[in-house]
Parts: sequence; structure tokens; C-alpha cells
Amino acid sequence: MEKAVRLNTLATLLRRRIERGGPISLAEYMTLALSHRDHGYYQHRDPFGTSGDFITAPEISQVFGELLGGWCAVLWEAMESPSTLRLIEAGPGRGTLMQDALRVACRNDGFRKALHLHLVETSGALRDVQARALAEFQPVFHDHLDAVPDGPTLLLANEFFDALPIRQYEQTADGWRERLVTVSPMTVSPGGFCFALADAVTSPLQIPDPVRDAPIGSRVEISLPALSLAHGLGERVRRCGGAALVLDYGSPITKPGESFQSVRDHRFHDPFANPGEADLTAHVDFQSLGEAARESGARVPASLPQGVFLERLGIGPRAEQLAQSADPDTAAAIHAACHRLIDRQGMGTLFQVLAIAHPDLVAIAGFDAAPTNDTHHDANG
Repeated sequence: MEKAVRLNTLATLLRRRIERGGPISLAEYMTLALSHRDHGYYQHRDPFGTSGDFITAPEISQVFGELLGGWCAVLWEAMESPSTLRLIEAGPGRGTLMQDALRVACRNDGFRKALHLHLVETSGALRDVQARALAEFQPVFHDHLDAVPDGPTLLLANEFFDALPIRQYEQTADGWRERLVTVSPMTVSPGGFCFALADAVTSPLQIPDPVRDAPIGSRVEISLPALSLAHGLGERVRRCGGAALVLDYGSPITKPGESFQSVRDHRFHDPFANPGEADLTAHVDFQSLGEAARESGARVPASLPQGVFLERLGIGPRAEQLAQSADPDTAAAIHAACHRLIDRQGMGTLFQVLAIAHPDLVAIAGFDAAPTNDTHHDANG
């Protein structure tokens, strides 16, 4: 006799939904697991740092946020120093990145006077943390980017796009079919869910051109919300002036592959076990993001590996500057943290950086030496 599966509340709700209406898309599963009003992962917890489930770049070193703050100050001047600036962060975490960024950017009195800080955050728990961390700057919170008033814009999005819902497709002998989430017996998946291929064949036009003819068995991931947001960012900076900076893990080119994953307590976790209690992410397709933003008329240089970008912004000299006034142990920790951010065997290559800018911004800090056409860098920079 099959042993009963012990499910949490959200898993029970999802199973009922599937049993009544049939399999759901992976995008719907991710949306509910991460953002369900009562049981979503981000709604009632602080997942960041050593006491949470994962560590992001701002928690690794203050230098990361400081360099992005300097980038913002330089871009504001390249925008001819508008008297009003909408500085936006999408997914601000604990507010750590923005704290470090503003400590540097606001050394410029004009920047500080122009600043209007806007945070795109849906989690009530994280909004409370961010409000305390950034109280000096009186942040205004929004559920969506579209709610931020028009005006000259600079936007930062670090590890934001990877959490946007994706759909998965598999190439079969009959064509591409979507991989849907359905209920399963415990013998198939202890989490109570598993993948099943849709009955209907997906139109090949929904599959990105670079991977459309991938061999049978290939899988691709597409995030429609990510593409829509990239297009919207392009429209915004083209209309209002300014630029957006996207930093995340992913590939500089569109390619087949399956990257959907879950992390809990700093370890990989079954993404179908206890939905709402672990983070769900997927690698970002930077080529498709760039193409979506270019379609809106924005200027989008080729993406760069994070290590190359941070080195161009001066991570080495800044680390050395901090280390000079520190004791030997602290100095070693500073250098180790900065090396972690740029290591070509790790974050320096796994993470990519994309700039989306107004067409008149022909000199974007960090990208000046990068090609400005539609070609893309090799992952090694």
C-alpha cells in the first residue's frame, strides 16, 4: 500500500487545483510558490544571508554596491545631471546594495538633491526591512515597475530576473511540447508533483530562433515576464531618459538547457517539495533580454561577464583601498570577498551584466570597451 505524502498547505492547494483543472504550467507553479498571498516564499520571510537560504553579491562585499553607486553617479552626469532622478531598484533584498550604492553616489550633492528613491518589492516582510535600512532616503514602494512615475531613470536589478516565472519546452519527434506540472504518486516524486508533457504541440514560433531546431530531447526555458519587463525597461529609458543595469546568473547567448532549481539553507532542494518554503530560480537568457529591450528602441550593448564589468569599474583599487586601513585578517577577508565576485571559475563568469539605455547615452560606464552591436561575448569575456 502506498505511503501517504505529507504535504504543506500550499502543496495541498496546488494538488486540488491540478486535480480539478488539469496540469499547470511551470510558470504558474513558480508564481504561486514564490508569491502566493498567504503561503508564498517571499511573502513572510527574509531569505538572505547566512541565516537565510542564499547569499547575494551585496552581502559578500560592500564594494559591490559601492561600485554600482559610482556607476549611477557617472550615468546621472552622462544624462546631463537632471534635477529629478527616479532611482529604482527591483528586488532590493535587505536594502544592502542600495545602502552601499547611495553612500557613494550621494557624495555628489547634485545627485542627492535630484534623488527620488523607488523600490519595486511585493514582500511585506522585506519592505519593512528595506524601509528601516533606507529611511534616510524616504523610499516609495511599488508592486510593479509600471507604477513608478515617469522621469529620468536609473534602475538596478541584481538577482531579480532569475526569480521570474519560466515555461519549459521539450523537443519531441512531433515538435515542441510544453512541460507541465502535475500531481504524482510518492513513488514518482516525494514532493507530490512531477513533469508531464502537454498533449498539444507548441507552435515553433514560440521557441527562440537560435534553439528552434535543437535535437529531440532538448529542453528550453522561456520567461515571458522577463522578456516583457526588459521591453518595458527599454521603452521607459527611451521615453524618459536614463539606463537600467541587470546583473544575474545566466548565459550571454540563447541555448538549450534546463536550469530550473530550488535552494534552501544554502543547499539544492527538490523544487517540488514543500512549495513556498524554498527559493525557485532559473538562469537568465541575456541574449533574449537584450533583443526584447532593443525592440523598444533602447541602446543595449552586448552583455558582459560580471568579473569583467566589476574590474572595469575598479574593484581591484577599491579593495586595496579598504584593505590598507584594515588589520591583516580583515584585509585578507576583503580581498577574498572581492575575488569571489570576479572569479572566472565562479561568479565572475556565471553572472552576466546587461545595460539598457537611452539611445543618446553612447558612453556607458563599464561598457565603453564592449561592442555595441548585437554580437555577444564569449562567457570568458
